[in-house]
Amino acid sequence: MYTEKVMDHFMHPRNVGEIENASGVGTVGNAKCGDIMRIYLDIDENQVVRDAKFKTFGCGAAIATSSMATELIIGKTVQEALTVSNKAVMEALGGLPPVKVHCSLLAEQAVNAALWDYAKKNNITIEGLKPPVDDVDELHDHEDEDEE
Repeated sequence: MYTEKVMDHFMHPRNVGEIENASGVGTVGNAKCGDIMRIYLDIDENQVVRDAKFKTFGCGAAIATSSMATELIIGKTVQEALTVSNKAVMEALGGLPPVKVHCSLLAEQAVNAALWDYAKKNNITIEGLKPPVDDVDELHDHEDEDEE
């Protein structure tokens, strides 16, 4: 059901925790399944993600996607981090069962929300950055349509 990589990131998640005085913090949830994901970013003066941490309340797939998302954005510029999509997270994990695709969407949206918070705090515009959502359930419905 789950790939070895998903199991590895679930059993040994990377970057768990909080960042004090984070440059940006993003929290998203999914009302249907109850998962809640919070991502913290430490962004340097060159707009490079120096560190990323997460706290996730949810299933194994939610924890694994949080872990992988932080791995994918550390060392990237803000603009590069913005391009880390749910599909990129899923591919990096070797895939997810269809019923767990929403977890990768949570990870994408949590990163987006943290970048939004960073942009707001610093009064800057990040090209392509969209306002965050509180509940990814509506987005997930659109993802299902895209997959068919």
